[in-house]
Amino acid sequence: MTTAAIDTGVGPMLRGWREQRRISQLELALRADSSARHISFIETGRSRPSEEMILRLAEHLDVPVRERNSLLLAAGYAPHYAQTRLDDPSMSALREGMERLLRAYDPYPAVVVDATYTVLAANRGMGILLDGVAPHLLTPPVNAMRLTLHPEGLAPRIHNLPEWRGHLLEQMERQIALLRNDDLRELYEEVAAHPVCSARPVPPSPSAPSAPSLTSTPANADGSGDASAHAAFPFALPLRIEHAGTVLSLISTIATFNTPMDVTVSELAIETFLPADPETATYLQSLMP
Repeated sequence: MTTAAIDTGVGPMLRGWREQRRISQLELALRADSSARHISFIETGRSRPSEEMILRLAEHLDVPVRERNSLLLAAGYAPHYAQTRLDDPSMSALREGMERLLRAYDPYPAVVVDATYTVLAANRGMGILLDGVAPHLLTPPVNAMRLTLHPEGLAPRIHNLPEWRGHLLEQMERQIALLRNDDLRELYEEVAAHPVCSARPVPPSPSAPSAPSLTSTPANADGSGDASAHAAFPFALPLRIEHAGTVLSLISTIATFNTPMDVTVSELAIETFLPADPETATYLQSLMP
């Protein structure tokens, strides 16, 4: 919550969210059981919205929980949502639940990150992928985007790096638009500036998936890989990463908490990686009996 954001007033802030969502005043009014005239008066400062109205509009505009508190503060109200540290005793049930989930997902990689992609927890399966990563990238606080795209991180071993990098940068752009976080923008500029290094080719092995390698998949002019690179995986873009001479193919999924009532919880994301083929599943299982 920045002073600059509060000084702009709740009306302009709500108008900004409405315009970002590409919703008209009339449409928002219908969703919130109000009138276009009242919405107009709120946005121009002619009417001071109630706390209930702010929360109702924020819900229909899908405003992040942290920013809902900012809207309330801008209107002169107290924040509605708490922001509790993850190590607080009141969060013990949440921590234990996430730890059980991470353990249950072994040997497949899984990690918990916050809104700026700081790694908060990871399982042993994720540790398998970190072989050879520079120690300075593993010094807390570890950042998942920096770890993945840094030339001394996972990037040299990612065989479809142009495609995977593009996917991650697009994900960050959406997060920046949603959260309007300066630290996140700085992180984006940092990792986007890293060169797109080439993964070293590896010979086929009985354990290796049969998907094409980076050497047989030239990048397009816009930095994305050729469509044939993931023709074998029509349902989702796989992360193709080398480990000890074997190329693993993993499909990423991201889970968040439904209807969070705390800022910290609202910004948690659990990313898990499913094997995209039987060979990858067998290989990971063999490393962690």
